[in-house]
Amino acid sequence: MYAIIRAGGKQAKVSEGDVLDVERIKDDKVSFTPLLIVADDGSVISDADTLGKSKVTAEILGETKGPKIDIFKYKNKTGYRRRKGHRQTYTTIKVTSIDAAGAKKSSKKAAKSDDAADDAADVTEEE
Repeated sequence: MYAIIRAGGKQAKVSEGDVLDVERIKDDKVSFTPLLIVADDGSVISDADTLGKSKVTAEILGETKGPKIDIFKYKNKTGYRRRKGHRQTYTTIKVTSIDAAGAKKSSKKAAKSDDAADDAADVTEEE
């Protein structure tokens, strides 16, 4: 399952366990209201009422700085020169869960245990 979230004026496609950099956030735990959710079975949730009840939670891992941007202004024959720089701060977050209000809960552990049971059944049938 993945979701499209809006963080810091930008949109990002996230799924559980993803680590990404967003504009600076000062809280310990954050939650985002998703713009779109796509489940593993291919169903899409885009209804505004359902998405209002859904949320994507994430934990903050730390802060980083982006690349330095150099700003240089110059006007010919006047001696006008201005030099400036900027380095944006970002917060690194890890998506812990996607809670979709209208989607079925499907766990990876249940799918793995079903596969393991099928493999065990195949082994006993061959003997």
